[in-house]
Amino acid sequence: MDYSYFDSIPLLIAATVILIVLFLRLRLPSILGYLVVGVLVGPYGFGLITDTETIRGLAEFGVVFLLFSIGLEFSLPLLLRMKGAVLGLGGAQVLLCTAVTAAVAVHLGVSAAGAIVLGGVVTMSSTALVTSQLSRQAELHSRHGLNAVGILLFQDIMVVPFLIIVANLVSPTGTSAAMAVLTSLGEGLVALVLIFVTGRWVLRPLFREIARFQSAELFTLTTLLVILGAAWITHHMGLSLALGAFVAGIMLGETEYRHQLEAEIRPFRDVLMGLFFISVGMLFNLSLLPEVWTWVLLLLSAMVVFKLLLVAGLCRLAGWDTAVSLRTGLTLAHGGEFSFAILILALAGGLLPPDYGQVVLAALLISMALAALLIRFNGPLVTGLLPAAASASLETLREGVADTARGLNKHVIIGGYGRVGQNVARFLEAEGFRYLAMDMDPFRVENAVKVRAPVAYGDVANIELLKAAGLSRAIALAFCLDNVDGVRKVLQHVRRLRPDLPVLVRTKDDALLEELQGAGATEVIPETMEASLMIAAHLLFLLEVPANRVMDRMQQARTDRYALLRRLLPGGTVSLGVPSGTDRQLLAVALPRDSGACGRLGDFALDRVVVTAVLRGEETIAAPGGDLSLQGGDTVILAGTSAALDRAQAALLGNAAQME
Repeated sequence: MDYSYFDSIPLLIAATVILIVLFLRLRLPSILGYLVVGVLVGPYGFGLITDTETIRGLAEFGVVFLLFSIGLEFSLPLLLRMKGAVLGLGGAQVLLCTAVTAAVAVHLGVSAAGAIVLGGVVTMSSTALVTSQLSRQAELHSRHGLNAVGILLFQDIMVVPFLIIVANLVSPTGTSAAMAVLTSLGEGLVALVLIFVTGRWVLRPLFREIARFQSAELFTLTTLLVILGAAWITHHMGLSLALGAFVAGIMLGETEYRHQLEAEIRPFRDVLMGLFFISVGMLFNLSLLPEVWTWVLLLLSAMVVFKLLLVAGLCRLAGWDTAVSLRTGLTLAHGGEFSFAILILALAGGLLPPDYGQVVLAALLISMALAALLIRFNGPLVTGLLPAAASASLETLREGVADTARGLNKHVIIGGYGRVGQNVARFLEAEGFRYLAMDMDPFRVENAVKVRAPVAYGDVANIELLKAAGLSRAIALAFCLDNVDGVRKVLQHVRRLRPDLPVLVRTKDDALLEELQGAGATEVIPETMEASLMIAAHLLFLLEVPANRVMDRMQQARTDRYALLRRLLPGGTVSLGVPSGTDRQLLAVALPRDSGACGRLGDFALDRVVVTAVLRGEETIAAPGGDLSLQGGDTVILAGTSAALDRAQAALLGNAAQME
């Protein structure tokens, strides 16, 4: 058996490890390191890897797994609320970018067919690069992050129509390009509906049954089957592999297995994504750069500046402030992985001369390398380029936070209002402490405001927003978000203003414990360490070890790491009346004002949910009983799983409609 191909694999891995370590030490994005690895080991570099087609085929699955994991973070209601970004911003960006690029290309002497190809190439941005980098920076759910994701989703939908148009230009058939595109979109719509229906009625019961076997390998195999199956369906019905995986992720993201699915898929995703960016770097022919560098530089500058201004302008027209608009533009001002697919098909069909193709290819690759830096530093770049706009945007956020903090004194500031932050807030409320939370997810903040929770949109790692939150009046500060870099930067400012303030910081593990304590954290709570201590404590209790001895053991374990939390934290969970382990959510259901009396609360079919409160005018009725009569205009706050909440909302609104 021939194992000659194996000789290059250790070299590829060694080069990757060395360069990624170097780039991380220089605090540069790892994506940039992968691109450089591809350039060096590829056929145009040192020639260590010559079979680029095999590498590229495997690497495409990296995008598939990435889009599945991104889908897990989005829900169908969230996507529906993003329709303005997807259809409005995305549709306008694709249409205008394609039209303007094609018009300029025709003016410069490119054929009409070639101009259309160039329009499609310039239009696309890299979904893989943007989503992975924004995820690392905890900006995926920020305002500019959601805008960028919405535009990227529309671009991904339009990839297949572009490929069909190019294919028709290369080899004209009896079927018009327009009819072929409509047919493809129709088949794609059927595929998406099929995946949604399957996800709603098949995937949940399937994973519930698989989980009963408690087999890690079976769970992983089932996850891979779902991802690749969804990708196969969309691929064979006219859309991209990645889009099917994304939709499957959305369906499974609403189940109680979301976090386990993400953990199972992460190793495949990270390795294959690295391979994807290496495969992109392999396309770069360094030897041609000295001959065409002038044209490459002109095309690169034109593409980056044009896309930046176009996206930023569209965002401004949509009502976003200048800073958010410019950050969205910086995030998308580059070429994408699907640009290569369109370009390669056009070059193979002779729609563009080979020398044109190399110039465009080089500009695309350099733009992706540049994009890794533009995305990484999009905030500082906007602050440096447009300080007035950045200040105005910050002032708007500051006013919103200050308005939420008005009247608060001796309160706790909570950074991050996700699962951890909300649980902390519940405990504070139970003990009578007031709090203010800040979060970067605008939809989460909007939902919190609906239930009258003191939550404001903003980055808790910004000292100006912390001041607006009443830092001078607060009695404690708890960072509950997973953004260690941001927390580390703001800690020194907090300590300068409030040296006596207790500050708690959540981390994944204890790797940065001493560094964070040195930066000013009163306590650092590593999740992995606390989980192990809790398990050990409960186990010792079950083994009938005296309670005082268990307490001493826990205290001794924390002595060198904590100064305050030296007692055993009792176990147990806060029950909302739904099955343990489910992904609980809150939902505010507003009854129509003109529906009159709607009936007793206990008469509604509200199975597997808990009514936590009813808002009636300025009155809040906490934990209402079944005898409470609902009225038109009431807002009912429900807690439960996504599926149970959907059924309960339908029951409430359906009955209210009958009362009209």
